[in-house]
Amino acid sequence: MTDEELQTRVQALRGDFAPLLLAWQRQDGRHDLPWQNTRDPYRVWLSEIMLQQTQVTTVLGYYKRFLERFPDVAALAAAPQDEVMAAWAGLGYYSRARNLHKCAQTVMERHGGAFPRTAAELAELPGIGRSTASAISSFCFGERVAILDGNVKRVLGRLLAFDGDLAQLSQEKRLWRQAEALLPASESDMPAYTQGLMDLGASHCSPRQPQCLLCPVSGLCHGRAQGDPTLYPIKTRKLKRGQRENWWLWLEHEGRIWLQQRPSEGLWGGLWTLPMYDSEDALDAHRQALGVAELETLPRVQHALTHFDWVLHPRRGVLTGPAPEAVVVPVPAPASAPVPAPAPAPAPASSPPAGQWVARENLSQYALPAPLKKLLD
Repeated sequence: MTDEELQTRVQALRGDFAPLLLAWQRQDGRHDLPWQNTRDPYRVWLSEIMLQQTQVTTVLGYYKRFLERFPDVAALAAAPQDEVMAAWAGLGYYSRARNLHKCAQTVMERHGGAFPRTAAELAELPGIGRSTASAISSFCFGERVAILDGNVKRVLGRLLAFDGDLAQLSQEKRLWRQAEALLPASESDMPAYTQGLMDLGASHCSPRQPQCLLCPVSGLCHGRAQGDPTLYPIKTRKLKRGQRENWWLWLEHEGRIWLQQRPSEGLWGGLWTLPMYDSEDALDAHRQALGVAELETLPRVQHALTHFDWVLHPRRGVLTGPAPEAVVVPVPAPASAPVPAPAPAPAPASSPPAGQWVARENLSQYALPAPLKKLLD
């Protein structure tokens, strides 16, 4: 489709699409989610970040608990990162939590605790992309800016029968321009319009079985008119899923478990896990050096991430006698957040890897990845 044909299509839709979507959203859209009916940018921002790659049903509980612990941007900015990660644990995509914390601190330091009012300024904050910035400014400040998350790409891709490959940045930019052209004229309509696009993509315009008979704009939809709206949007690039395999050492001593904190960047960045090995031989060699007589083989853990499938083999053992004093860091007293272990000296082969002992009753204070939390429970 040429640019001229696409623009002709958009011009024909401009008078009808926004009014139909607005009427549907106000009558049949979602209105009872806890982050709706507010223009507080902190709450809208938090919901937008949590909803990235995560279903609404999963977010609901996390959102409530997170707000109870961090009721405003000042409280979030002042909290230790470990505490933020612990509140996020289990929600996945942990870089979101790290960026959330950085963003709160930036808002306090550079903007005096007030979120910027434009999408362009919001997009300069850590962890806020163009579509998220537009959603916040649209919902909270009525700015006439387009959003283009996964759901909206699907709605507009089908509406326009957009045949550009969205795996190409140039084609995504092309769709952005059409999304901007379809915006309603009035700023006061922007919150309902933006919500309507999200609601339509989350309900009738589903990926595999769109409910076209219930869709408020089905009469305008070029994808449906062509006979199969699921052909759109087009995105040819496929991720090649990899495989990964590691071994976990579940080491106990007098009711305590040895945990390590992973580096702040990378997979499970900043979370606490059991010591991890690339092979069972490496784990077994360390087991022998520690003087652990034998290890219990536990059922393997299978964990699917975006780019690969991960198999983890837990092995459980008990360290008898006195714990090696050279690497033991005292378990933090129950408090609002765990205190990270200071960097220890390199541990001898007969000591556990760098980390700290954690009593079972204190595990809830630590940000544990969901598969490990389930295993320890």
